[in-house]
Amino acid sequence: MAKRADVPDITLNNGVKMPQLGLGVWQTTNEQAEALVRFALAEAGYRHIDTAKAYGNEEGVGRGIATSGVPREEIFLTTKLWNADQGYDSTLRAFDESLKRLGTDYVNLYLIHWPLPKKGTFLDTWKALEHIYHEGRAKAIGVCNNKPHHLQQIFDHGTVVPAVNQIELHPHFPQYLTQTFNTSRGIATEAWSPLGGTSKSGWGGKSKPNTLLQDPELKRIGAKYGKSAAQIMIRWHLESGHIVIPKSTHEERIRQNIDVFDFKLTGEDFEAIAALDNEQRVGFDPDDFN
Repeated sequence: MAKRADVPDITLNNGVKMPQLGLGVWQTTNEQAEALVRFALAEAGYRHIDTAKAYGNEEGVGRGIATSGVPREEIFLTTKLWNADQGYDSTLRAFDESLKRLGTDYVNLYLIHWPLPKKGTFLDTWKALEHIYHEGRAKAIGVCNNKPHHLQQIFDHGTVVPAVNQIELHPHFPQYLTQTFNTSRGIATEAWSPLGGTSKSGWGGKSKPNTLLQDPELKRIGAKYGKSAAQIMIRWHLESGHIVIPKSTHEERIRQNIDVFDFKLTGEDFEAIAALDNEQRVGFDPDDFN
């Protein structure tokens, strides 16, 4: 069993410590997720796994954890509530089902996957998460894809401040306004599609295919350090204070994605990366996804 990689922790607003870098498993089958999670934990030194009901691979993630040889208490595990399960009672049922699929009696972080502004169930759903949190079955709770006005509903009507807001975030779409709001309210910012999504196709009504992995400026910066464009983006996230969960189905890339602690970016590197901002999503706008 590999020892934990040299990944720093982010201390969430309730004191829970969360490894700043983890493995995402979107678009992987149960069989793939089992093998990838086991490899990441046992061979590559990861201690943070991010899944969701919508991914359809919670069972595989659970098996990968169980067969990794890494004690459950050393692993930070996140899953998410899917849209169809929003509502107070349905959230409680969905959470129980996720725990059963994962083969665990708690998760470290439970997130609402989308705010669904037109559905009108967001606040009842959040109240269910607060109940789960107070029971101790989720060590922290949070949201995904929330803009400041979505979060404001929780501040106006909830009792627990979200620990994490997981949002689409990469050099093409850094979401500075939401990042600033998160920080001002003590909410950690976590990046999904941290490398800009897939290289083959975008998704969402206004999205375009990702070109960041082939971006000449990122490759130029990478060449200075003997790193790939992906490793440069992961380092950019880490130094920016984001929690980051790159996904790969290739063992060597899983190793590479965590091999980012032997160099630091310069101010000039940050300026060059900032110039890549073109406000281009690869996913849906949360105000339009219901």
